[in-house]
Amino acid sequence: GHRSWGYGRDDGPSEWHKSYPIAQGNRQSPINIVSARAVYDPNLKPLIISYESCTSLNISNNGHSVMVEFDDADDKTAISGGPFENPFRLKQFHFHWGTKHSQGSEHTIDGKPFPCELHLVHWNARKYPTFGEAAAAPDGLAVVGVFLEIGKEHAKMNRLTDALYMVKFKGTKAPFRSFNPKCLLPLSLDYWTYLGSLTTPPLNESVTWIVLKEPIRISEKQLEKFRMLLFTSEEDQRIQMVNNFRPTQPLKGRVVRASFKA
Repeated sequence: GHRSWGYGRDDGPSEWHKSYPIAQGNRQSPINIVSARAVYDPNLKPLIISYESCTSLNISNNGHSVMVEFDDADDKTAISGGPFENPFRLKQFHFHWGTKHSQGSEHTIDGKPFPCELHLVHWNARKYPTFGEAAAAPDGLAVVGVFLEIGKEHAKMNRLTDALYMVKFKGTKAPFRSFNPKCLLPLSLDYWTYLGSLTTPPLNESVTWIVLKEPIRISEKQLEKFRMLLFTSEEDQRIQMVNNFRPTQPLKGRVVRASFKA
């Protein structure tokens, strides 16, 4: 296996290329989206998000983020439309956040970061038999990125932030059923799309990114609950889970397409 990685001085993003040379590849994520340079593509279809039969299973702390996993045995919880031929099934969602409001998101818009970013990770189950195989293929994954900004409380998010105490330590997991992530999406599904990668090791260049233009709002108090989580296990010295984001990567000639006219 590979060395352990993290977000610290010695194991953080600037060191990942030593174990994962693809870190310096041609389609790495996240990126800074320059809105004026994004190309409006009238052929991009609207995004269709079908999260009706919601199949969340558990919430866990994997030592890098907090994640909610889904039963992905069928296409009932999936996205389609957009730039995709096939529906992509929801596998999990997780978050990236900072210590303070001026940072935390992975993608940035015109150089501006948000305090937090949600990633909904989907895989191409029509084409690949398992998530692992999809994650290694150039068209295997679709990740929807949603920016979170500070504003009034997000009522539906409370169920999630109230569960975080159960997964405070790395390696902990708790049941988390019938949570519908549709409530975490903004009203507008206008998006930017580009070809990129996972933003955590193994950094596979397998992701079609869908970054939603409109952020959602959560309260200061709700975001504080994410910052109570720990990068460390119960036996270790406690290290607060914050700044678990990768800095933006060079575009290297890629085009960012927009589903909307600027």
